[in-house]
Amino acid sequence: MHQRPRSGSCAVAAGLWALLLLSAPALAQEAQYLPQDGPPQTVAEPQYYDLPQGDHPHDVAPAPDGTVWYTGQRAGVLGRLDPKTGKITRVPLGEGSAPHGVIVGPDGAAWVTDGGLNAIVRVDAKTHAVRRWPLPKGREDANLNTPAFDAKGRIWFTGQAGIYGRLDPKTGAMQVWDAPRGIGPYGITATPSGDIWFVSLAGSYLAKPDLETGAVTPIDPTRKGSGTRRVWSDSKGRLWVSEWNAGSLSVYDPQKKMWQTWPLPGEMPRAYAVFVDEGDRVWVSDFFGNAIVRFDPASQEFVSFASNREHADVRQMLGRPGELWGAESGTDRLVVIRYGEKAQ
Repeated sequence: MHQRPRSGSCAVAAGLWALLLLSAPALAQEAQYLPQDGPPQTVAEPQYYDLPQGDHPHDVAPAPDGTVWYTGQRAGVLGRLDPKTGKITRVPLGEGSAPHGVIVGPDGAAWVTDGGLNAIVRVDAKTHAVRRWPLPKGREDANLNTPAFDAKGRIWFTGQAGIYGRLDPKTGAMQVWDAPRGIGPYGITATPSGDIWFVSLAGSYLAKPDLETGAVTPIDPTRKGSGTRRVWSDSKGRLWVSEWNAGSLSVYDPQKKMWQTWPLPGEMPRAYAVFVDEGDRVWVSDFFGNAIVRFDPASQEFVSFASNREHADVRQMLGRPGELWGAESGTDRLVVIRYGEKAQ
């Protein structure tokens, strides 16, 4: 079933290449990626948790204590769900807040990229105290997107207005760089070795910044204009990329400098979020398919888990062993798919 067209800052340049790519044939696989087989996974039905109406959850981050953080983008709050009780705690982030990305940092706190405040925000896990690091003068309206920590404990971030940057929480030093090809920097990830990679939606490239100088060189995917939206590293440091315009899932191997690509199942898919679990299985949210899709690189098979409500719009996913969490921005819910022993 097709969904309505999207608008707003999250869809910057998302449709520029859509008409061109809809009729293009599926890409041939240019490399072979077959990780070691993991144990078979039992998958439970998705479970949903209602949030306050109007929160519009954008990103989600499971915490070590079993709770789950989410950014309430339209309400200007950081929410925290206790799945055991269903209790929701909401932390106001400040006047004008519009939080986008959230991750749990090495210090156990929630770290947020807040487009409304144009700042990096830290929320203490115990006290819920809020601290903000605004972007420097001249970098207003960066349209902050997503964060990730490098091996030295510095937080990197993207901004769709055409920037990427780095904050050292210990010193407060922040640097911001102009992104190649202007607007578009979107998803970002850290590899197991602590390197940082990000993708540009409008620019359609993958990039690895030098951790000290910030210098980057774009790496183009196999299909021009594919709309590289989000990126996640697997256990080997390979980068899995959701391609919005092309409706496909790709992986880039930095050692071999090779891409491999698979079209998502269904009619006119739109790949938004991507996450790689502890077994190196890949999860993708498909907007137009209204589903979360799991891909097993060993078998090269997709399994789809459709939402039980229309227009779920899962914009981001994260997980912990045995659990895949997503934020259904269109239904004001969080969704979890439990697998392995947790599915029993």
